[in-house]
Amino acid sequence: MKNKVILVSSGQLGRGDQVLGENVLETFFTLLKQREDLPVAVFCMNSGVFTMTEESLVSVHLKEMEDKGVDILACKTCADHYGVSEKLTVGKISGMADFIELAAKYEVLTIS
Repeated sequence: MKNKVILVSSGQLGRGDQVLGENVLETFFTLLKQREDLPVAVFCMNSGVFTMTEESLVSVHLKEMEDKGVDILACKTCADHYGVSEKLTVGKISGMADFIELAAKYEVLTIS
């Protein structure tokens, strides 16, 4: 995962049953945080910003990754739209310009 940016655009992984998708996403981050080669950043947009709040179990895993030096970023427009800017428990507010810069430098792995 080294030299990659994870783009999270949803609170679940895959389509179909929402609870299953949320559990699969949590499993993804549970396993990802245990790797030696962590991504450069996790950028959350659209409903993916909810993963950075206490509403999502994923936030615990993101916090552990942040503590290991991974940038955890929320799209400002998306966080404002969903009213979660003040509810983030991990990471920081960022902008699309930052994502474009990351995407220009690193491979992007999209989680949707």
